[in-house]
Amino acid sequence: MADDPLAADAARPRTMIELRRADHRLDDIERWLTEGLSRGAPPPAPSRPPGRVVRALWLDASINGLRQERPELSAATTLVAWQRIAMVATITGVVVLTVLDPRRAGIVVMGACAACYLAAVLFRLRLFGLSLHSESSIEVTEEDARALADDDLPVYTVMVPAYGEPTIVARLLEAMGGLDYPRDKLDLKLLLEEDDVATIEAVARVGAPSWVDVVLVPPAQPRTKPKALNFGLFGARGEFITIYDAEDRPDPLQLRRAVVALRRSAPEVACVQAQLAYFNPGQNMITRWFTLEYRMWFTQFLPGLTRLEAPLPLGGTSNHFRTDVLRALGGWDPFNVTEDADLGLRLYRLGYRTGVLGSVTLEEANSDFINWMKQRSRWYKGYLQTWLVHVRHPVDSCRQLGWRQFLRFNLFVGGTPLLAILNPVFWAMTIVWFLGRPVVVQAWFPPLIYYPALLCLVVGNFLFLYAVLLTAVEADEDELTLLAALTMPVYWAMMSMAAIKALLQLVTAPSYWEKTTHGLDEPVLDPLVEP
Repeated sequence: MADDPLAADAARPRTMIELRRADHRLDDIERWLTEGLSRGAPPPAPSRPPGRVVRALWLDASINGLRQERPELSAATTLVAWQRIAMVATITGVVVLTVLDPRRAGIVVMGACAACYLAAVLFRLRLFGLSLHSESSIEVTEEDARALADDDLPVYTVMVPAYGEPTIVARLLEAMGGLDYPRDKLDLKLLLEEDDVATIEAVARVGAPSWVDVVLVPPAQPRTKPKALNFGLFGARGEFITIYDAEDRPDPLQLRRAVVALRRSAPEVACVQAQLAYFNPGQNMITRWFTLEYRMWFTQFLPGLTRLEAPLPLGGTSNHFRTDVLRALGGWDPFNVTEDADLGLRLYRLGYRTGVLGSVTLEEANSDFINWMKQRSRWYKGYLQTWLVHVRHPVDSCRQLGWRQFLRFNLFVGGTPLLAILNPVFWAMTIVWFLGRPVVVQAWFPPLIYYPALLCLVVGNFLFLYAVLLTAVEADEDELTLLAALTMPVYWAMMSMAAIKALLQLVTAPSYWEKTTHGLDEPVLDPLVEP
């Protein structure tokens, strides 16, 4: 905030008369920020675009709202005191034990790693098994979606954050224009950063339709998507609200389907998550691997979690909320780089539930290794942030989630980056053992640890590879070849590299948002934008 000229200008001393002259709705806005926001009340109806002072208030609330009202749920602090003490004590204990008895230290470390790894693998295999037996998504037919008369549809807010996206502005507006929803009921907000001149100029050249509200978000740290979403939430008019990424191509009937699904569902169902897939799976081998992984996530893991009524980590796009519930939760955590996964956990802890909607949004699969690495390391870092936040008060979390769901949360949200981090350890141990059978490796793996670790390595990896092959066969698409499925271990190695990078960044730059470049599926840039 200190480096933001807009906020600094708003913080200068003014009399109340001067403040009201700056924006005559200041009293209403301040009252809502302090009272209405916590109740999930809608903001005062805009009589004109928000003035400078109101924008500064919105910006401050977008950044500091959650960490001031519910600091225990904010990722602004990576580790609380007891977590720091526990981490230092654990590292110190391992170092001391290594000095005194290296063999026992190795057994303790490898035993702990093998136990955590085995538990996470078995839980994923259970999710895979559950997904084979029943359909868990909420299905809304085209007939039911179209049966709603326009007059019966609510105002629907769609927020599209776009930063550094000048090359895909035309595609973005075309995709949003394809939504089958009456324009007078569509509150579409294109969220642009004030200093992102290239994207702003691209929007001006393309020409945003009259039904698109271009919202300029004041520049301030943290530079994250959830901060921009929070800013846009203040002006949202819809009964329901959803988020699309700049490259998304949603099912044209998705908003109508979401309205039907949420109206049919119990009041505690506060969100439905549409399924995500890719429109460029066959571009190269990375996109094929990425598509297979996404199919497993949305056809196996999430349906399995739904069957168990477990907390559902949301995707970053196409999640449809009841707006009043979203406001009551305080919006998104601007310091968490997977704000979607965190929000899914906060919804569950407060007694709300999430469903999976049978509607697909197509996204762009990352086709460039470096770009993919930036995106994946951010996802892993966000999962680590989310896990650390929701275990910082384990008794409260366990009481709110229930002990079974608390365990499942640890195995899935904590286990996702953990598996990727530990994979190279066990792979390296296996290679070293077969190359030279060193005594030290044998000493670290007594039978009680060796056989569970072997079970993870052989049975676990075989079953995961089988799940990938099954996904490729069921997809019945030429792009998802068996070659891509059989070479999936190469992709797993890439995931491990990203997870290790995420762990390092969690220490050095926890809230840093590494921007994903879009539009790499097309060799030619948008002709409206100069290269």
